[in-house]
Amino acid sequence: MEQKRILLVEDDQNFGTVLKDYLTLNDYDVSLAKDGLEGLIMFKNDLFDLCILDVMMPRKDGFSLAKDIRNSNKEIPIFFLTAKTLKEDVLRGYQVGADDFLNKPFDSEVLLYKVRAILQRKDSDKSTEEEKFDFKIGAFNLNSKLRQLVIGNTIYKLSPKENKLLKLLAMHMNDLMPRELALTKIWRDDNYFTSRSMDVYIAKLRKYLKDDPKVEIINIHGEGFRMIDNK
Repeated sequence: MEQKRILLVEDDQNFGTVLKDYLTLNDYDVSLAKDGLEGLIMFKNDLFDLCILDVMMPRKDGFSLAKDIRNSNKEIPIFFLTAKTLKEDVLRGYQVGADDFLNKPFDSEVLLYKVRAILQRKDSDKSTEEEKFDFKIGAFNLNSKLRQLVIGNTIYKLSPKENKLLKLLAMHMNDLMPRELALTKIWRDDNYFTSRSMDVYIAKLRKYLKDDPKVEIINIHGEGFRMIDNK
């Protein structure tokens, strides 16, 4: 199996080297950058499967770097390492696209398990997407590979999260799609903030689907959502 590539950006060289060596010993190909600017250059010049970013760094902090990374790659997992546990920092991190946070000092074994879990999930998502990507939703056709929702001559280009959420609903057509399933599969976390975010995306999907009044997304209180086709 090909080694997964990790971009580690950490300005504490001693800590960064120890963490790099630990991940390398566990069969990951790790590139270490000493600050955010160097990390951005490495990211632009190479391909990675996951990014681990320190928050407080010179020249470019972790949040700014994550925003730049997300502008060019919406899917790559991003972990933040932080010495602070301020709610504002956690919220800001998720706003710029964080998948997880680890507070220093942390158990390196916990990081390893988190890395393995998210990379395995990404691989699983990829294989599932390859299996089926074309769905019929009432008068709509969804091509999840192209992220296109088509009805008649109208083509809606979906965002990555809109696309994943609608695909998940389509896979559970006329059945319950559990809220927790979508939150862990798409947002990779089940908390109040990600739940509110999903509600926003459900509202966006309803706007697209109003072109076919027979298709609707019903909220099953406390459980999830159900997309039905009233033929």
